[in-house]
Amino acid sequence: MLKNKIVLITGASQGIGKIIALKLSSMGAQIALNDIAPQEQNLKGVVEEIKNNGGNADYFLADVSKYDQVESMVKKIEEKFGRLDILINNAGICQDRTLAKMTVEEWQRVVDINLTGVFNVTKASLPLIVLNKGNIVSVSSIVGERGNFGQANYSATKAGIIGFTKSLSKEVGKLGVRVNAIAPGFIETKMAEAIPEEMKVAVKRLTSLGRFGKPEEVASVVSFLVSDDASFITGAIINIDGGLSI
Repeated sequence: MLKNKIVLITGASQGIGKIIALKLSSMGAQIALNDIAPQEQNLKGVVEEIKNNGGNADYFLADVSKYDQVESMVKKIEEKFGRLDILINNAGICQDRTLAKMTVEEWQRVVDINLTGVFNVTKASLPLIVLNKGNIVSVSSIVGERGNFGQANYSATKAGIIGFTKSLSKEVGKLGVRVNAIAPGFIETKMAEAIPEEMKVAVKRLTSLGRFGKPEEVASVVSFLVSDDASFITGAIINIDGGLSI
């Protein structure tokens, strides 16, 4: 269980981030939800849902690509909850296009959110996490190792998260802090809804389990990694892809 643990989840207004928040709250954690200002109403809805289920949560607006906003957010979380034990780096975007057609802005925005955002939030949160010998889980992707057509920017950021996770785990292990990442495959989210139907059929055919994953299945792996049951796991990248990567 995660009773009295304080968890910060970025990109938590919907999709996988929201489901992770609900899962960890059900295990006794208190949740600090983050997303950008346009998602404020969705964040309020997640907070209400957690509280209706007997949990405790609050939301904090910040663009993870802006270090000053992130630093301010972490200070507010400490003021609100008094501590921070667990960080889930979930915020991410896609702006898919072949490299020949990709604009500099499309490249940079994905890097800023998906990779620099992980750096920003982790750096700002790390002193509190070290203090409590907590842990960090970041959301990578199987395309971080495999690549994907039209996703040079997205794949590069997810590969960066893998390297970041392994490096940081070596730096902070002696301080009692664990650092891991998950690498989901195709999961049933709004992002997946935009995939052309013929591609969905092809992906399912190549996936050993013959289907897309569910956000709840991702949340279950995260809940294990942040729990004491995973106390000897650090520097790991856990694929959650139904066998697609094999």
